[in-house]
Amino acid sequence: MNERNAPINIGYETFRQNGHYLIDQIAAFLELLPKKSVTKGEQPREIKSFLGNHSLPVNGAPLNVILQDALGLLTEHSLFNGHPRFWGYITSSPAPAGILAELLAAAINPNVGAYILSPMATEIERQTIRWIAEFIGYPKDSGGIFVSGGNMANITGLLAARKAKANWDIRKTGLGSRKMLIYCANGTHTWIQKGADLLGFGTDNIRWIENHEDQRMNVSALEEQILNDQKAGHLPFIVVGTAGSVSTGVVDPLEEISEICKRYGLWFHVDGAYGVPAAAVPEVSPLFEGLEKADSVALDPHKWFYSPLEAGCILVKNEQSLQDAFSFHPVYYNFDGKEDDPVVNFLEEGFQNSRGFRALKVWVTLKQVGKEGYIRMMRDDIQLAKELFERAQSHKELEAVSHHLSI
Repeated sequence: MNERNAPINIGYETFRQNGHYLIDQIAAFLELLPKKSVTKGEQPREIKSFLGNHSLPVNGAPLNVILQDALGLLTEHSLFNGHPRFWGYITSSPAPAGILAELLAAAINPNVGAYILSPMATEIERQTIRWIAEFIGYPKDSGGIFVSGGNMANITGLLAARKAKANWDIRKTGLGSRKMLIYCANGTHTWIQKGADLLGFGTDNIRWIENHEDQRMNVSALEEQILNDQKAGHLPFIVVGTAGSVSTGVVDPLEEISEICKRYGLWFHVDGAYGVPAAAVPEVSPLFEGLEKADSVALDPHKWFYSPLEAGCILVKNEQSLQDAFSFHPVYYNFDGKEDDPVVNFLEEGFQNSRGFRALKVWVTLKQVGKEGYIRMMRDDIQLAKELFERAQSHKELEAVSHHLSI
C-alpha cells in the first residue's frame, strides 16, 4: 500500500524553513515591543473588520502565507502584556525561555493524564511541583497538579476540601441537606463564587468575613461566625486566606487563620494565585508565616513566575486528598504501575483526563532564572510599589490604601 499523502503533512524542510521564519519574526517582535504602544485601543468592530467575515476555506493555503497573515493580525492588533508599560492587569510578560518551551511541548505533544502516555512529562510536572513548593516554603513532599489558572487551581482545592471534610460519602450521595459553609474575607476573588456555584454549595453558603482597616481578614469575626454556624447545626468546612489580593496586594493573617482552622477542624486553603511566590523574598516573608500549615495552596506561574499562559498550579499537603476527590477506576483504565514501582496518573488528581504539557515552560524557566534570580526580580517589583505608595501618601489627590507586595 502506498504511503498516504495527507494534506496536513508539509514536509520536514518546509517545516524547518517556516519554523526559522517564525522564530526570527517573534524575536524581532520582542525586540521592538518597547517602542510600540501597549494597545491601539481599537474598537471591537475595527478588530472584526481586520479579521474579515470569511467562510471556512474549502482548499488549503501555503503555510508561509498563513503565518505572515497571523503575524500581521496579532502583532498589530493586540494588547501586549509583555510591554514594559503594561500595568493595568496582573498577567505578567512571558519569559522568552517559556515561549520556546511551549514549542517543544507542542512538538512532543504528550497527554499528561496517564503516566503510560507521558512518562517523562509526568515526572517533569511532579518535579516542577516540588520546586514550586520548595520555593515558597511549603513541604517538598506535597502533591499537586498544573491547571489552567487561578480559578481552576482554587476550585480544585475547594473540591478536595469538600471530600475531606464531609462526614458522609459525598461523592456518592451528593451534598445532602446539611449546609457546608465556606469562609473568606470581603474582597476575595470571584473564583469563590464560581466554585460555590459549580460544586453545588450555592453562593448563599459563602460567609464573607469583614476586614480590618488594613484590608486583612478580621480573625476574631471569623471565629465568631464559625461558632454561630456550628451552633445552628451547619458544617463549616473551609477557610480561604488570600496571599496577595489582586486589588491591594494584601496578605491575610495566615498564621492566625491556620490556628482557627486547627481549633475547629476546618480545611485551610490559601489563594496565592498572584502573591504567594513572594514568600521567598526575605523582606516580606514574615507576611506569609503560617503558609506551610495550609492544606492547599493555589498559585499561578503565569503571574509572578512569568510563565506564558496558561499555567496555574494547586499544591496540597497530602497528595491523597486529590485522588480521594477525583479518582475513579473503570475497567478500561489500565494505567496503574507496578506495586514496587508506582506511578502518578494526573487524571486521578484533577478535572481533566486529556492534559497538555503545561509544566514544561515553568520547569524550563525555573531552571533558566533560578531561585535567586526570581527573588531579585520580585524584590525590585515590591520596591517599586513601595515607592509609588509613598508618593501617593504625599499626593493631595490620591489615597494610599495599603502596601504589602507589588500592588
